[in-house]
Amino acid sequence: MGIEDYAAQSPARAMSAVRNFYAGVLLLAKEVLVRAAPNADPDEIIGARYAPEPDGLGGVRYALVGFQTVDFTTIGKRFKDFDIPISTKQLDELNLLRNAIEHRYTEEPASVVREAIARAFPVVAALFQQAQEQPAQVLGDTWAVMLDAREFYQAELKRCRDTLQGVAWASQTVADEHLRCSACGSDLIEQRDTENTFQDEMELLCSSCGIESDRENVIVDAVSRALSGETYNRAKDTGDPGPIYDCPSCSNEAYIDFENRCAVCAEEFNFPSECMRCFNDILLDDALSGFDEGLCSYCTYVMGKND
Repeated sequence: MGIEDYAAQSPARAMSAVRNFYAGVLLLAKEVLVRAAPNADPDEIIGARYAPEPDGLGGVRYALVGFQTVDFTTIGKRFKDFDIPISTKQLDELNLLRNAIEHRYTEEPASVVREAIARAFPVVAALFQQAQEQPAQVLGDTWAVMLDAREFYQAELKRCRDTLQGVAWASQTVADEHLRCSACGSDLIEQRDTENTFQDEMELLCSSCGIESDRENVIVDAVSRALSGETYNRAKDTGDPGPIYDCPSCSNEAYIDFENRCAVCAEEFNFPSECMRCFNDILLDDALSGFDEGLCSYCTYVMGKND
């Protein structure tokens, strides 16, 4: 149904195309889960909420509550519970793109739905493989339309990225990450002047929605997406901050500790690594927060009390 809406090339059916297409991807994922436990009740496999209840033997059992089923934000965990591989990052990105499209309605339905199809394509192909089905046989002409949409999108994506090839990036993290439109979340963002090589002179335009994006905002977003996993792992495993900090020069949250520079303004921040009072290490977080030069946060606090 989503592909039929897409093929209609009508703005009035653009939102229907997006919703139906993503609903189809989600249904396919649920089918993979159900097939992984063929003897179980499907409702129990894809149910979203469970509650403990007495089992009559002094213990408890978990019973399905309501009719809500897993969605894009929770199905990745269910796949993990079933020990079925799936790219949770791609699922999250699909969900974000769907939300961006629905909240920023566009008069260019073909481009946004085409991108939705292209981004979902690897997930869809993997799900069919896990279901041990051939998508061309199951979907027929629909699969051919998806292949054409993906091929068209990939060509446009390459054209857009080629306009950025000559840019001298302040950060290798950004150089390796795909920029995205601040308005609609599309990957189809290009540089207006294809000959420009200076990061701070880029004028970025979205090929999908036609809106110009602020250069700094796009870079900050790229840094956040590129290092989201590292940020989560540090916080979970050690409780440490980083690797992204607010830059003391431009105030953007784009200072990367392992690169020792800001991805937006290229500022490098040098500071004493050892506290002159207690001789402990001075953390980057402390230094960037503006504590007295040469003192760690604790000694800064102690000296402030003494004053």
